[in-house]
Amino acid sequence: MEAQNALETRVREPDMGLLKEEDAAMLTDLYQLTMMACYRRDNKDTTSTFDLFARNLPKNRHYLVAAGLEQAIAYLQKAKFSKEGIEYLRQQNLFDESFLSYLEGWRFKGEVYAVKEGTPVFQNEPIMRITAPACEVQLIESYLLSMINYQTTVASKASRIVESAKGRPVVDFALRRCHGPGAALLEARAAYIAGCAGTSNVAAGKRFGIPIKGTMAHALVMQYDDESEPFRVFADTFKNTKLPLVLLIDTYDTIKGAENAIGIAKELEKEGKRLAGVRLDSGDLTSLSKQVRQIFDSAGLDYLTIFASNDLNEWKIEKMLLDGAPIGAFGVGTEMGVSLDAPALSGVYKLAECTSRDGNLVERMKMSEGKDTLPGRKQVYRIYDANGRMVKDVIALENEQVQGEALLVKVMENGELCGPLPSLQETRTYCLEQVARIPEATRKDDRYLHMKLSDIGYGMQDMDILGERNVPYKVEVSKGLNKLIEELKAKHRR
Repeated sequence: MEAQNALETRVREPDMGLLKEEDAAMLTDLYQLTMMACYRRDNKDTTSTFDLFARNLPKNRHYLVAAGLEQAIAYLQKAKFSKEGIEYLRQQNLFDESFLSYLEGWRFKGEVYAVKEGTPVFQNEPIMRITAPACEVQLIESYLLSMINYQTTVASKASRIVESAKGRPVVDFALRRCHGPGAALLEARAAYIAGCAGTSNVAAGKRFGIPIKGTMAHALVMQYDDESEPFRVFADTFKNTKLPLVLLIDTYDTIKGAENAIGIAKELEKEGKRLAGVRLDSGDLTSLSKQVRQIFDSAGLDYLTIFASNDLNEWKIEKMLLDGAPIGAFGVGTEMGVSLDAPALSGVYKLAECTSRDGNLVERMKMSEGKDTLPGRKQVYRIYDANGRMVKDVIALENEQVQGEALLVKVMENGELCGPLPSLQETRTYCLEQVARIPEATRKDDRYLHMKLSDIGYGMQDMDILGERNVPYKVEVSKGLNKLIEELKAKHRR
């Protein structure tokens, strides 16, 4: 009996492994806590400003789409340490009781400036600028980078894919290939911001209000002996609903599947209803789509749409359309969900200003080789031509007078929102409008190489200033910021 009781004591409920809101503050790297303990011990918990930005653009990316801001703000509003979290830290025997007592009351009460979610951004431009006491601004680094880096990575990839489809709908199919269920929710959101028409992810649809899209898998077809049977069952099940009737026709033989789809389409026509289209998920999609289109048109079914999927990306979609593939919509999964060609963004969070021992604010600049940063509280100004097209960006000190649209706007003050956040649909519309304002070469030409921080200079006038390293979009440093950089370099003898 005692053995049985001991066994029951050891049995625990399985853990789904998803982050709980009460643990949000704990989702940080240990060194954030160790630095905070140092600040508290040395009376350095004083005002500091950090920038969150991408140090370099990934391969094949000439712009980024900033995403994840809403979740970042929600975290800043809600993050706190639970009693269980404090007890866990106590058991690690790393921190004294004074510091643990401080953590019990920790809340973010700082100031946040950020670009609007969905804004195209470039290397070294602050996506977020955060000012707060050192312990507040330090703890949040890991969470913010995780959130902004991932959603920005996905949104930037999705933007390229949407662009390649030339106005045809792109549906997010990435749920099963994302790096975990939590990532899949955020991936669907980021892809929708960048222009995807919907997602197969039902939970993301419920959570964020994204249109949910889907048809059938090969498993449904294979449950029956005759391919027409599952087609008919599917049509009968959903013909009186809002679900578009799209049949998957490549389980056995695509051409035969198309012929079977014609039979279903004709049956529906007799009932005053219509088949919406078919999906191709294997083989030479260009060739097969042309054959299927001809078969449908010959049968008087020119209204049927051909939907294509199967490990698609922007290059494959562009090539198919250039080759005349009569495809009306695309489903994209793996390549978008994990941003397969550029899965990691070099997003960083760096100190730009802090408080000196005498209480004055002083600018800070990291000068490590290949990891140098821009000092001071900064603003990013975007300049447009007469047609509303983006011409260049200027990174300037906050108090400089620079022409152009200021991209960083205040979103939080004293830890509270400054105003209502836009809806996801509004963010999506804004993103599509802004991406359309990027010069075409910047959006689409993969021949260009990327600028490094050392390439960015004051008063760059010519697009070919870097010679062979031609840059399609200019990011300049203002006169005042350039002067500050030179002063700090001289001070540190560099």
